[in-house]
Amino acid sequence: MNLEKVIFGFFIVLAATLNFGFFVGDIDNPTHHHVYELFAAIVVNLIATVLKFGDRTQIGAVHLATSLVADLQLIAAGIIWAVAVHVTGEGMTASTTSSVVSLAGGAMLANLVSVILLVVETALMRR
Repeated sequence: MNLEKVIFGFFIVLAATLNFGFFVGDIDNPTHHHVYELFAAIVVNLIATVLKFGDRTQIGAVHLATSLVADLQLIAAGIIWAVAVHVTGEGMTASTTSSVVSLAGGAMLANLVSVILLVVETALMRR
């Protein structure tokens, strides 16, 4: 068992599950989506992105691309949340929450693609 591959797989799956945990709930209800879940999803996705650097294969490039998409969407969701709460002062309205959750849903889709690639890559490995 290769520890590097275990850690890589762990962070890819953890990023997807944290993202899913934030996404689940009514899209416009801010009480169903906690800011710390979004923060955890952002941090773990950034760690997963760093772990994907250095792989020079085509699958590695797609892994990195999916991770960058997820990072971009989660960071945008975090910025929208921060602006709504701390800059405008209006708080998390139904409209703002819908925007944040929609972006997190896009990131979740990117993470799902990454998990599928990991499973396919693992299934194709020959001993």
